Amino acid sequence: MGYLLRKITKLSGFNPDSPSNVELVPKTRDDVRAMIESMEPNVKAQLSADWLARFQASTRTDPWMHGFSAVLRPGGVVVGTGGFKGPPADGAVEIAYGVTADYQGKGYATKIAEALVVYAFSFAEVDVILAHTLPASSASKRVLAKCGFDCVGEIVDPEDGLVWRFEKRRLAQSGSHGS
Repeated sequence: MGYLLRKITKLSGFNPDSPSNVELVPKTRDDVRAMIESMEPNVKAQLSADWLARFQASTRTDPWMHGFSAVLRPGGVVVGTGGFKGPPADGAVEIAYGVTADYQGKGYATKIAEALVVYAFSFAEVDVILAHTLPASSASKRVLAKCGFDCVGEIVDPEDGLVWRFEKRRLAQSGSHGS
């Protein structure tokens, strides 16, 4: 899969529950299928029809499609997920992330978003990373600001309605690992 994201957020620290001890682990197609099957009907109904069609067509593990589990090391507790709304298109990719309720407000979302940025910019075809958040979501706005995203305004997303759009552009001197 090109540049493998391993231990990208693994930093030194003594607190076993610290967000610095989070590792993003690629999800398999079977992992995602099991997640979808376990969703409540009202949650499943919120999944994008386009994304579901792309998922059904996927045949191998693909981080752009299947995303990552955020795993606390040591211990292996899954504290959240992160991924992309699809593969890069026209030089852009959109990130998405979430943290389970017991681990919210502890810095995990920031670590997940930071790792997604590192992963995406390791591919030469990615020039800008996008993120959308609901206008009322101040926690997400803080996460994106900490990760160096700029709010570029409001847009109407075809699936989510009115959202705030954030962008992070590749720095001119940044290198890449290619795909």
